Amino acid sequence: MKEKSCPLCDCTKISHYHQDKNRDYWQCSSCALVFVAAEQHLNRDEEKAIYDQHENDLADQGYRRFLSRVCEPLNARLSAQSLGLDFGCGPAPMLATMLREFGHDVALYDLYYYPDEQVLKHDYDFVCSTEVIEHLAQPQTVLRLWLDLLRPGGTLALMTKMVIDVQRFATWHYKNDPTHIAFYSKETFAYIAERFGLDLEFIAADVIFLTKPAQ
Repeated sequence: MKEKSCPLCDCTKISHYHQDKNRDYWQCSSCALVFVAAEQHLNRDEEKAIYDQHENDLADQGYRRFLSRVCEPLNARLSAQSLGLDFGCGPAPMLATMLREFGHDVALYDLYYYPDEQVLKHDYDFVCSTEVIEHLAQPQTVLRLWLDLLRPGGTLALMTKMVIDVQRFATWHYKNDPTHIAFYSKETFAYIAERFGLDLEFIAADVIFLTKPAQ
């Protein structure tokens, strides 16, 4: 059997974290990421079928309020008419719409719904990715991509619910979504910030900003 390694930091010091009726969850001793091993991931067709069931509507005021927790603090630090990328925007790119209302220019990328990879060849003042990082099978690769896309001083704005401890994880609804395969904690984000030389801010319980140093 192939030795398990962490998809975020490649560490092979992995321990079993939790098991439910559907999956096993493992934790990395280096970066504290909790993750589902690749053999228990959905395939792409299964994954997209679940995403297609999501009812994200640009007219949904509740969805707008949900994303305002990222949008408003991000807008507050951006210069006028900043250029950004909404990565993993889904079929209804609400956050991009809200940031455009503030006068920013926002490109879209989504593996399933906006798969134009030309937008990944530019650089940006900010990259936002809401409720995406927990779906990534290769978070290290995507994180490096995000940071390569960011200009000096640029901000990576993330939204994901965070692991607190194994007791709460056992009854956590968030792990029950079969497309959620990587779970982050404050310790994990601290690891990311230190490894890549980023400034880390916890804006809200599930909103995280990582900022590249200005040159």
